[in-house]
Amino acid sequence: MRKAASALDYRELARRRLPPFLFEYIDGGSYAEVTLKRNVTDLEAVALRQRILTDVSRLDLSTELFGQKLSMPVALAPVGLAGMNARRGEVQAARAAEAAGVPFCLSTVSACPLSEVSCAVQAPLWFQLYMIRDRGFMRDLMEQARASGCSTLVFTVDMPVPGSRYRDYHSGLAGASGMIGGLRRMWQGMTHPRWAWDVGIHGRPHQLGNVVPVLGKNTGLEDFFAWMRNNFDPTVSWRDIDFIRESWDGPLIIKGILDVEDARAAADLSADGIVVSNHGGRQLDGVPSTTRALPVIARAVGDRLTVLADGGVRSGLDVVRMLALGAQGVLLGRAWVYALGGGGEAGVRHMLQLVEAEMRVAMALTGKSRIADIDSSVLVD
Repeated sequence: MRKAASALDYRELARRRLPPFLFEYIDGGSYAEVTLKRNVTDLEAVALRQRILTDVSRLDLSTELFGQKLSMPVALAPVGLAGMNARRGEVQAARAAEAAGVPFCLSTVSACPLSEVSCAVQAPLWFQLYMIRDRGFMRDLMEQARASGCSTLVFTVDMPVPGSRYRDYHSGLAGASGMIGGLRRMWQGMTHPRWAWDVGIHGRPHQLGNVVPVLGKNTGLEDFFAWMRNNFDPTVSWRDIDFIRESWDGPLIIKGILDVEDARAAADLSADGIVVSNHGGRQLDGVPSTTRALPVIARAVGDRLTVLADGGVRSGLDVVRMLALGAQGVLLGRAWVYALGGGGEAGVRHMLQLVEAEMRVAMALTGKSRIADIDSSVLVD
């Protein structure tokens, strides 16, 4: 495998190696992708203060989140269908995260089921959950997560209905139903023989492991998208947090907060943490970037719960920017899935090494030796 010089290089490797329907799913956003672009450009525009003649000979990137000691304030975010980008992909990514000393968060709609991923690692997983109409199924998922040793539950609240992701229709992932859609995706796989051999042939079973009990024999992609449309619950409200708390007694993170009033409501309900997030620009297009939303939210509730953030993070420098804006930890989404698609487990391990190295340089050149020292003083006013 050709080594990438930066985490961004894995995007190009993934683009070449993956069938278009998978790459566009990773890479795309909703509608005109305005928020997707803002996430990246607004974060890139955050200017850091370079400081000199400070002793930065002993840099310490370690931190603690939700009782778990981490090598750096980073976690791999939940990404649906990620396991289709390499053979048993979530297993590979979880192993890479464990080797790096950071958490891996498994999506409800992962290719590999909880039991398979948890058996592949010793470190506790985080598990991401959507609000689904069938509360009994949700309760079963939380019981499975607890039995599998998951330490932290990430409850995603910004998807009462799926966003309109036009790239998925253009690529054939969604919209093209039945035999036509299947043949289109099959052709794309055949024209990418490396993926076809690694995942198409040897990566079976091709199903969404955690939702197999409700999908049954209907395990095609069309069946999955139809299930999402019909089973994600648009009636979800703050009252439903009580239901989650009844079934989960570990740390609870609410993911998908963009408004300061919602952040305060999460704190009032005694959530342990929030993720300031716009779902990677994949839900409501035109909302602010995480970079814009994060500082005011962190100031409002940062002393009441743990504030995490995602959106547009492509490097260790971006992680430092997010920390300076008020986050206590940062979730990497596309960055790790690009690396998985471009280089498998080795790619994810290398990407995390790059992020750590970039963080070390950014900390040294801003005169900060510890994660706890990274705050708004790092920013150009």
